[in-house]
Amino acid sequence: MAVEIKVPALGESVTEATVSKWMVKVGDGVAVDQPLCELETDKVTVEVPATTAGTIADIAVAEGATVPVGGVLCHIEAVGGAAAAPKPAAVPAAPPPPKPAPAPVPTLAPTPAVAPAAAPATAAAVATAANLAASGPAVRKLVDERGVSPAAIQPTGKDGRATKADVMAALSSISAQAAPVAKPAAPAGPRPRADREERVRMTRLRRTIANRLKEAQNTAAMLTTFNEVDMTNVMALRDRLKDDFEKKHGARLGFMSFFVKACIAGLRELPAVNAEIEGDELVYKNYYDIGVAVGTPQGLVVPVLRDADARSFAEVEKGIAELGHKARDGKLSIADLTGGTFTISNGGVYGSLMSTPILNPPQSGILGMHKIQQRPMVVGGEVKARAMMYLALSYDHRIIDGREAVLFLVRVKECIEDPERLLLGV
Repeated sequence: MAVEIKVPALGESVTEATVSKWMVKVGDGVAVDQPLCELETDKVTVEVPATTAGTIADIAVAEGATVPVGGVLCHIEAVGGAAAAPKPAAVPAAPPPPKPAPAPVPTLAPTPAVAPAAAPATAAAVATAANLAASGPAVRKLVDERGVSPAAIQPTGKDGRATKADVMAALSSISAQAAPVAKPAAPAGPRPRADREERVRMTRLRRTIANRLKEAQNTAAMLTTFNEVDMTNVMALRDRLKDDFEKKHGARLGFMSFFVKACIAGLRELPAVNAEIEGDELVYKNYYDIGVAVGTPQGLVVPVLRDADARSFAEVEKGIAELGHKARDGKLSIADLTGGTFTISNGGVYGSLMSTPILNPPQSGILGMHKIQQRPMVVGGEVKARAMMYLALSYDHRIIDGREAVLFLVRVKECIEDPERLLLGV
């Protein structure tokens, strides 16, 4: 018998995916859990495995096509399906009688079918409006301010009441549907040098990156402040202990663990940098899930290192290495990419000397690290060559004042220039 292989649930806000690659073709034999195809969503790339052993009977969706969650990707003729074939052969003899039955009814069936369809929709809209009216004043105010239609909200609260999360989910859904309309149209006329150009369709990940970066610019009052840090001491510490560190912990000692710990020290002292805006409220987070930007062939992704404050230097390094490998192999899950409170981006690995990083919504701060470069600095009244790095903090000025942004960078600078502070917690 033929078994349907469908698009699995891909996350709360993901409703469709694009088939980026088929790993099998019609007629191929497959085993249980063998990867059949890769699906690209707005956030991650996932493999769809076979749920049964057998032969690929057909492929319903071509590469590059979009399919909704729950949609059929292909059929597998399961092992032993030949024995079940006679049953379908006997059933076709019975279907002819039902076929005449629909013939007399066509003129009557459409009329009842339309009327009931409208009634449930109206009832659902009325019920949603009633539940919204019973929700808290903050929720109703958010709906009024954002102009969200009650019909677009799916209440998940107690007794069917809407929550702020439901309103924000409706807003995200509306924005996602409206995004294609906002895309610039392709040029209508011929391009003068089209013979020397190549057109490649944007991947879902690249489109999502573009939309989110533009969303950050449109919604946040974004500002960037700079400082520079002397990396001499932390580099000396790393050179002195990196071999012993790797032997004991099985992980390389890089600079990211120092910066993660330094940022956490700053976030503890200046909690606004670790906060976000939700409706007309500020949400201060007493946990530190640090996003680490990773460049991949498919685009930039920001996997999240959970509870980074509770991790040792070795655990931070291992966690970052694991996330980096998963990102480059396309193995990140939705959970790996959601819920970060603050982001660190290291453009220095590509040679960037200075940049202004863009916020990762809904976070209110992102630290940009840059290239380490020898520069002449005055130390103790003498000019010496020092290993210097520019730091950039982009922040949402709606939440973070200039004073807090500057103090945060100063705190990071102090911890990096005097790494013993991190070890002693001072």
